[in-house]
Amino acid sequence: MTSRYKSYVSIEQLTEHVGQTVELRGWVYDKTAKGKLVFIKLRDGSGIVQCVLFKPNVAEDIAERAGELTQESSVIITGTVRAEQRAPGGVELDVTDISIIQIAKDYPITPKEHGVEFLMEHRHLWLRSTRQHAIMRVRASVVKAIRDFFDGNGFKLQDSPIFTPNACEGTSTLFETDYFDLGKAYLTQSGQLYAEATAMALGKVYTFGPTFRAEKSKTRRHLTEFWMVEPEMAWFDLNDDMDLAEDLVEYIVQYVLQTNPRELAALGRDVSKLEAVRRPFHRMSYSEAVEWLNANNVKLNRKQPDGSEIQIDFPWGEDFGAPQEEALMTQFDKPCIIHRYPAEVKAFYMKRDPNDQRVALAMDMLAPEGAGEIIGGSQREDDHDALLARLQHEGLPEEAFQWYLDLRKFGSVPHSGFGLGLERTVKWITGAEHIREVIPFPRMIYRIVP
Repeated sequence: MTSRYKSYVSIEQLTEHVGQTVELRGWVYDKTAKGKLVFIKLRDGSGIVQCVLFKPNVAEDIAERAGELTQESSVIITGTVRAEQRAPGGVELDVTDISIIQIAKDYPITPKEHGVEFLMEHRHLWLRSTRQHAIMRVRASVVKAIRDFFDGNGFKLQDSPIFTPNACEGTSTLFETDYFDLGKAYLTQSGQLYAEATAMALGKVYTFGPTFRAEKSKTRRHLTEFWMVEPEMAWFDLNDDMDLAEDLVEYIVQYVLQTNPRELAALGRDVSKLEAVRRPFHRMSYSEAVEWLNANNVKLNRKQPDGSEIQIDFPWGEDFGAPQEEALMTQFDKPCIIHRYPAEVKAFYMKRDPNDQRVALAMDMLAPEGAGEIIGGSQREDDHDALLARLQHEGLPEEAFQWYLDLRKFGSVPHSGFGLGLERTVKWITGAEHIREVIPFPRMIYRIVP
């Protein structure tokens, strides 16, 4: 639909205006000339269209303006929309007028190959390229799908603080800062603890915002600042939690397939693999996963005291790394939930399985195609004394968590939740090779600019 706030048409609306004269505003993506014809590819954020100027049909000064245009020059182009089946969007524009807003000189990102470091230094401009533009539009769709899913299923959005007085996911990956006269504060690792409090007030809630991990990792899956959506639900057990996670991921993927076919095509994504993402997903317990790894000779590298490494069978009780997750997912063409992990490798707030105290009622969702973990969640410990014992076992300051313990003193109920990493999900859906491509301005251990 045409916005009432502008007098011009966007490129994605052009099919609604065939035969009409319209005004487009945007930037020159590319330009070529052949004799009396000038072909201008114009982008405006909604898409790209080819604008064709036939010099005999326009005044000489308009043709001269077309000749001045350079890559990323900003312009207003007027013309008649013409149906053209061979064009990517099904239309072209026959140019009748050009107004130059600004001529860009020496645009640094040219059609030639550039190294990743160069492109990252120019991330503010790299976002304009076809591939990055497509990824950002898919990201926006994933965000909308997440909000629509939760808003449409009775959840209330609740904002958690970014400054926190304590750790949620372990003290070794905290960004620390001085907080006036109150001592140290930390950038949040998760909105979960606060979501538990609001869930006790509102029943079903979700938080959605930036989270921070000071993890010194350089893998293609890690950022130091990333976005996470975290639903939290009173009265949900682990099975309810897993069902909700499956519903959410199916909804996101199918929404993107419906909303972003052009972007997925521009990315060269095999959409048949995304079309397979329908419930029910696969599920296996941690113990079953360990059995599979050992039956299929997936070894664990273990460092020896002398610094050498040996390969051993995967031991029960060890947390999975990327090699194990990727090996497990070779069996499946859609996500798999691994549940009931060893309690000692999971967070203090996760409830123990009453049938097996060695394991926590935890679950991780792994995505196929090497995407790895996209969701981590659990049923939360709802017993005050058990939670207090876990805090003491972990050496966490009881006073900092007093408010969290209060939730177990005043009307405690079974409850569960999970966190879905936005960037990892977008990386999987788009098929991006590295997570730095799926957030506008990535923050990594070796990069904080632009």
